[in-house]
Amino acid sequence: MPPDRDIEMSAFNSKKDSFGQGSTRSIRLPLSEDRESRRPMRAWFDTFRRDPNRRRSPKAVWPSPEDGGGGNPFDGLSGIGGLDGTPAREHHGAHYYDLHAANLSTANTSLARELKGRHLQMIAIGGSIGTGLFVASGKSLNTGGPASLLLAYGFVGLMLYCTVQALGELAVTFPIAGSFSTYSTRFLDPAWGFAMGWNYALQWLVVLPLEIIAASITVGYWNSNLQRAIFVTIFLFTIITINMFGVKGYGEAEFVFAIIKITAVIGFILLGIVINIGGFPDDGYIGGRYWTNPGAFHNGFKGVCSVLVSAAFAFTGTELVGLAAAETVNPRKSLPTAIKQVFWRITLFYIAALTLVGLLVPYNHPKLLGTHAVDASASPFVIAIESAGIDVMPGVMNSVILIAVLSVGNSAVFGSSRTLAALADQRQAPRILGYVDRRGRPLVAIGIAALVGLLSYLADLDQQADVLNWLLAVSGLSSIFTWGSICLAHIRFRKAWAASGRSLNQLAFRAQAGVYGSWLGLALNLLVLIAQFWTAAWPISKGSEGMRSPTELTQNFFLQYMCVPIVAAFYLGHKLWFRTGFVRIADMDIDTGRKDFNLPILLALEGDEMQSWPLWKKAYKFFC
Repeated sequence: MPPDRDIEMSAFNSKKDSFGQGSTRSIRLPLSEDRESRRPMRAWFDTFRRDPNRRRSPKAVWPSPEDGGGGNPFDGLSGIGGLDGTPAREHHGAHYYDLHAANLSTANTSLARELKGRHLQMIAIGGSIGTGLFVASGKSLNTGGPASLLLAYGFVGLMLYCTVQALGELAVTFPIAGSFSTYSTRFLDPAWGFAMGWNYALQWLVVLPLEIIAASITVGYWNSNLQRAIFVTIFLFTIITINMFGVKGYGEAEFVFAIIKITAVIGFILLGIVINIGGFPDDGYIGGRYWTNPGAFHNGFKGVCSVLVSAAFAFTGTELVGLAAAETVNPRKSLPTAIKQVFWRITLFYIAALTLVGLLVPYNHPKLLGTHAVDASASPFVIAIESAGIDVMPGVMNSVILIAVLSVGNSAVFGSSRTLAALADQRQAPRILGYVDRRGRPLVAIGIAALVGLLSYLADLDQQADVLNWLLAVSGLSSIFTWGSICLAHIRFRKAWAASGRSLNQLAFRAQAGVYGSWLGLALNLLVLIAQFWTAAWPISKGSEGMRSPTELTQNFFLQYMCVPIVAAFYLGHKLWFRTGFVRIADMDIDTGRKDFNLPILLALEGDEMQSWPLWKKAYKFFC
């Protein structure tokens, strides 16, 4: 022990004991007492330091500037040399991106593996149940009608089923930092991976203030006189505090939030059935009357297309289960179960709940007209309960919406911070963003998310609606690019796997939809992009207000399609700087970071266990 930590001195006692021997006693100096009192504080501060025993990658991977490793603002992005220590400029000129070094860095992450199966299952089932389902579905209902609502959400649900199955196969095989953005770098093109990483990080960074503003608006249901800045402070502090408890804190919070949201959705489904059969207080049986008057569709085919992006926004967060693979204790056991449950979430929570919404609320209901997508007063769930004359339940439903909003905000900090840290590991972002402390927390990245979260204080502005619209514009189409890239990365991975002479039986988890499902998912994502371009360039007319002005048309186009130029700018910027090319099948790295999990032994044990299962359990395990 260092001398300054515990200073002691021994003094000979002048008194003799019964054996005639001198005795010693320990005298602690006042300075030592002060040092002792500081130990808990010092231990707490030490948790914020990087663990020197946990390096992400070998020292030789990213050479120093003297060896050609520096030369741009990202400190290591340009001029990266080879593993033999030869300067990069001798290999590939002034700007070179070392893909192998990036793969090594993301495979050897300092993030803590603390998530368990129950965390992943709840993240998968309830991770994206938020304002997209509870609130934004009201605007979608008003735009397209109840039939368009079901068609659009079913369309995106099928797309997501194929996408998440592909993500599950990749995430179980490669449980690495960054997940899908890293897969784009490894299996497609480093420039596209750079664009997808920043696209995904920006998506969650802007979702955080968006959800906090939505939460502050929701509180106005009980008291609209209080300043929203009060609740913005409370919600932002709560979300950041949860994430400062590390990935386990995030997992436990999402576990509780998901249980509340799932219970609420199931409760609404049961209540909705009762209301539909029993009718409203001043009316009788409802049935499908609103599908006849005012009708099942609104604004025709364009109404269906307009709802597609709203549906995609509602499903945002489904892919978080793949991002969490790098921090999961046993991804081989936990991820497949969580991935399979996406099917049930799509079927039960979205399709069933929205079917009842369409039966209980007409698309021309006054509260749905002209409202904003984050205004909880426009929630069709709340409107349906209020119309039934149940006094207590609207307040309960608004409480659930508030919890759902905080849950999405919590996921926003997790998703953005992990993506930023992975980008830094790959030298696609400033290196400081990759700082991970002893508890596995990407502290600087979490700090960046907190700073962007300060935009929530714009909630009290008179131009609040404009702020919300532009925040939605940045995040609106981001998920479509992410999901399409996952499908394409899976297709390319399967080609490289087959080219290496390996069998599909060697994969720890195989997508139930296979590579054909990835082709279908990719095609559906492209169709959504095309449909969104059509509705953005030629929007639905505003009815009695007549044609939109050229200024309104231009603004509407950028509000709907703003994500496309952002992605293009990131992609072209990286492409022009590094001159990277599409990764060839022969050059694709399918070994770094791959987990084999002693697969032959595991499969043999699981096969013996499955033989004793009854038929119903085999069917259950296949789907769940």
